[in-house]
Amino acid sequence: MSALAPGAVIGMIGGGQLGRMSAMAAARLGYRVHVFSPEVDGPAAQVSAVNTVGDYADLEALRRFAEAVDVITFEFENLPADALSLLESLKPVRPGARILAISQDRLLEKQFLNDAGIATAPWAKVESEAELDAAVAKLGLPAVLKTTRLGYDGKGQTLLRAAEDVAPAFARLAPKPLVLEGFVNFAAEVSVMVARGGDGTVVTYDAVENRHKHHILDLTLAPAPLPRDLLAEAQDIARRVAEALELVGIMGVEMFVTADGKLLVNEVAPRPHNSGHWTMDACPCGQFEMHIRAVAGLPLPPAIRHSDAVMKNLIGPEDMALWPQILATPGLIPHHYGKTESRPGRKMGHFNRLFPKGSLPGEFGIEDALRLKE
Repeated sequence: MSALAPGAVIGMIGGGQLGRMSAMAAARLGYRVHVFSPEVDGPAAQVSAVNTVGDYADLEALRRFAEAVDVITFEFENLPADALSLLESLKPVRPGARILAISQDRLLEKQFLNDAGIATAPWAKVESEAELDAAVAKLGLPAVLKTTRLGYDGKGQTLLRAAEDVAPAFARLAPKPLVLEGFVNFAAEVSVMVARGGDGTVVTYDAVENRHKHHILDLTLAPAPLPRDLLAEAQDIARRVAEALELVGIMGVEMFVTADGKLLVNEVAPRPHNSGHWTMDACPCGQFEMHIRAVAGLPLPPAIRHSDAVMKNLIGPEDMALWPQILATPGLIPHHYGKTESRPGRKMGHFNRLFPKGSLPGEFGIEDALRLKE
């Protein structure tokens, strides 16, 4: 796999904030980014060389897009299968269609992980109410019923706490294909960003702890304040997943830490990931540059961190009303996504707060460090 020369064009499917920050990293490395997105003035289009406005199901528009770029990558996974096949027939797609197909479908993903020897929560396929009843009998309650596709930030899922929840939940989510997952009594949620180059080189960033509000990521603590052997195991799991998938690019691997100290993979995202935003300021090579390097065939440097970090997401109008205070608070490194419309639950930006390596503060220290200037 030869490296792209400066001036080459990287095609980006998707025009959101992940595409935006990838395009900014690509520009630093001398590449131009051509975005394909339904948005006229999306976050990625604002910082890219070219923006094609089109529907992801428009195969002719995708063909013209592919002919204008040198390599294609993604900022989200859920592209139609025929569109993926078309793009892969025209230009290199990194990561490839196989990985995207697996990550699009929770059933395929869980089966793939289990076949590779990676532990997940217990699960069962559900295609009828009778199958759901059987799955509940097998896995017990509480359990989580999820659609197999198009679920993120808590969407497309519901918690079944008692028997009377089962039928209403099925009626609400059916007739979509479903999966029932056994409820995990977790002590923490962690993730690892892992990158793999076309030459097989694999690098893993430090494992981090993720804390959510209303099913949306709120804080990431880097490194996770957990035992070192557990964090090393999380990195090893992420490496194994990347190698099994033959990944080219970057991937976020989300895991539960159970109450008895075991790691269970929750899901994988073969693209830059919200829980990797801390790397932008705490590492010599952040996740977006690492992804572009892999896609472009450049060498992958070690995924080391020079600082500890806390990443804070900025969600919806309430958080964005604090933007002037964020800019006025010393020590915060702000990242605005350029979205023109703020609405509840929408990710609008984030900021990072760095600390000397090895000195991530405790709970009260983090609270103090994130306090905004009045």
